[in-house]
Amino acid sequence: MKSKDNPIVVERYTVLDRTAHTIHALAMIVLIITGLKIYAGWDFMSFHNARALHMIMVPALLAVNWILIPYNIFSVSEGGIQEKLAHFMDHYVFGPEDAKRMKAIILNFFGKGDYPAFTIYDEVSGHYKTKLHPIMKILIVLEGTAIFVIAVSGIVIYRLDWALFGLPVGSWILSAGDMVAPAFGMSSLQFFRLLHLLMTYWFVFELVVHVGILELDPHVWKYHKAIFWSGKEDLSDPHYVEIVKPNPKHLPDRELWHEPSDTPAEVVKD
Repeated sequence: MKSKDNPIVVERYTVLDRTAHTIHALAMIVLIITGLKIYAGWDFMSFHNARALHMIMVPALLAVNWILIPYNIFSVSEGGIQEKLAHFMDHYVFGPEDAKRMKAIILNFFGKGDYPAFTIYDEVSGHYKTKLHPIMKILIVLEGTAIFVIAVSGIVIYRLDWALFGLPVGSWILSAGDMVAPAFGMSSLQFFRLLHLLMTYWFVFELVVHVGILELDPHVWKYHKAIFWSGKEDLSDPHYVEIVKPNPKHLPDRELWHEPSDTPAEVVKD
């Protein structure tokens, strides 16, 4: 039961975390809708408006994912580079402990065992050890890859001769596509258009998995409130939460106790 008398409330997401997630979610949804309108010709808005919205959301999505989110990840941890990398690996990279949790999740699906905690808070350090569902750690890597692919393919779809600081980036991308596209019987531009569409479908699938499967559990609705509004989490709610307590101080090892005697003990020397 949730303890109302003694809640354990901590900051789960900072203001920048919530800002990044909100912009990311909004930009992704708008890009999916406008992208499919441009591709399929839906009639709910004009092509011009859809393209304009699409091009506004592109830099917003890239700025959040390539600037703001990395800044949030590496600024929250203390210490030098090694400590920050360790924080990143523990919190965002799928590891052995996540594999154990995934096994427990699968067993729970078949009615064997409890659903494991994926929010683990360390009372000693005052920080989370991890706060992501194991599947989300897998999706983060796949999403990051998909964003890179859809950004690169989107450049040549937008403009074949697109350049940055005088560098012919569009031509370089098309040249790279020329090495792969003929194997599929396509031109380089056709190949990148197909990649762009496939990545759009991937983001639709990811949205369904992220929201439709992982988040439609009443016990995790609190995370929606935290990521979009409050930033706080009540750790006294035991669902999917584990708190690492300080180790109790061990008493010193007891020496053998002897019955008291009236005479002082003799010291035996070798």
